[in-house]
Amino acid sequence: MSTAKLITGGESISIQQDSIQTTNRKLVFPLEVLFEDDYLAVINKPPGILVSGNAFKTIDNALVQNLKLSTMPDGCKPRAVHRLDYPTTGLLLIGKTRDSITNLNQLFENKTIQKSYLAISIGKMEPKGQIQELIDGKPAETNYKVLSSVKSKRFNYLNLLLLHPKTGRRHQLRKHLAHVGNQILGDREYGKPEFLLKGKGMYLHACKLEFIHPFSKEPVSFQSRIPKRFQKIVSNDFGIERN
Repeated sequence: MSTAKLITGGESISIQQDSIQTTNRKLVFPLEVLFEDDYLAVINKPPGILVSGNAFKTIDNALVQNLKLSTMPDGCKPRAVHRLDYPTTGLLLIGKTRDSITNLNQLFENKTIQKSYLAISIGKMEPKGQIQELIDGKPAETNYKVLSSVKSKRFNYLNLLLLHPKTGRRHQLRKHLAHVGNQILGDREYGKPEFLLKGKGMYLHACKLEFIHPFSKEPVSFQSRIPKRFQKIVSNDFGIERN
């Protein structure tokens, strides 16, 4: 049986379309903005969120809701110019113009952006040291300093570390500390399962960024406060700002 019908002219044709939800979703996710100008911004990344990727809930998707659009001719959608792991917290650098994104990426490639991290590590450590171990077949170097240590029944020792990566390999700090037997507390990927703290996350925090502003040409330094959850584990009397 055919459903076709011949028309002879003068008929009125109407099309009925099913109701389809076409509104664009906007991620409502408040971020702490520590600095912002027309070229770049610095935010404090919380734990448990990807910086970018195919997921809806990412820092990149939240930036438009939290930052002002640049008034520069090459202004674009704000974008993170480096990554922090899903469980890592702390300072994240954002580009707001096409030239700024290019220039900031160049600073990272030239290793002229100085990054510092805080971490809680497990086990007794020397007061300071240097870790040099290949990562994915490439040279990698991390300097560390023990800021504070406390005895622990479960972990023997827990240490508050200040870390300075001299190279930028993927998961460098996590891999290096696990390699020397002092894994980062809460590291599910490189740590021992028996050392996990249920529901506490990983204790790695990007605490400081220093570089020459690519447009003002002035030296800039940004510092994030030590997270409260770090303070609950180890005391700190070494001049790092408390939350």
